[in-house]
Amino acid sequence: MKVIELLKLNRELLTVCRSAGIRLDDVRYIELYNEYSRLLADGEKITYIVAALSDKYGVCERTVYDLIRRLKAECNLLAV
Repeated sequence: MKVIELLKLNRELLTVCRSAGIRLDDVRYIELYNEYSRLLADGEKITYIVAALSDKYGVCERTVYDLIRRLKAECNLLAV
């Protein structure tokens, strides 16, 4: 399959995601956010969670905070 074929196949979904303010690159951080949610539900402190996820995923702590903020935000539905 060629890149253009895959884009054509998912054109509507990609357009809606982009209009809603979703960064497609964030798909690789879904597991990071799932772990964050699980650890938070287990009662761990946010600073511990961020430090642990930073080490595990090889990103700086500031990036983890930014990812969490972005991924838990409401979609910009007015742009759709």
